[in-house]
Amino acid sequence: MSLHRSLKTKPAALNQHRNVLTRAERIEQLTTREKFNPEDDTPLGLPKVANRQVVTKKKQKKEDTGGIAESSEAGETPAAAE
Repeated sequence: MSLHRSLKTKPAALNQHRNVLTRAERIEQLTTREKFNPEDDTPLGLPKVANRQVVTKKKQKKEDTGGIAESSEAGETPAAAE
């Protein structure tokens, strides 16, 4: 029996960003922010935790134009030097 195409997982699907966190992940983030104490607080009714992915743009490499200027200077003819 074949699997429906909507149920198939893609390799990239395993690493996608999730906005919904499990309870354990929310507790972990709240304890790092010191908003949850595992000894005193209850894990039920936890506050919402924002889980946003920051996308940074890649910097473009600057082209080295110094090599072009050097090659034009080196290409002078001996007649021009006279």
